[in-house]
Amino acid sequence: MLASPLTIIDRKDDLIDIEAITTIVDQNQVGQIIVGLPLSMDGSISNQAKKVKAFTQELRNHTEVPIEFRDERLTTVSAKRLMETVRKSKKTRDDAVAAALILQSYLDEVSF
Repeated sequence: MLASPLTIIDRKDDLIDIEAITTIVDQNQVGQIIVGLPLSMDGSISNQAKKVKAFTQELRNHTEVPIEFRDERLTTVSAKRLMETVRKSKKTRDDAVAAALILQSYLDEVSF
């Protein structure tokens, strides 16, 4: 299996964003949601990670699909490096590539 971005949701409002996510989950029969957790470099919970956890808890109230956190430290850096080689031929947002890297690392660790 190879991870690739499906779409990008531009943040607006928590409830609108949750509705967009649950619509995607329902339309694509998603069985697992993977959420990038922006930990500090020392592994501690950053302020942004606290916001992500709060949002994820609200998302859990709107779906029965299991949600799992993945450490996203350095994924944006990795995505930017990867995109430097492909940017000449494609325009892709770094966040989408970072999300694909997070999902790919999850897929590489679990067996189906």
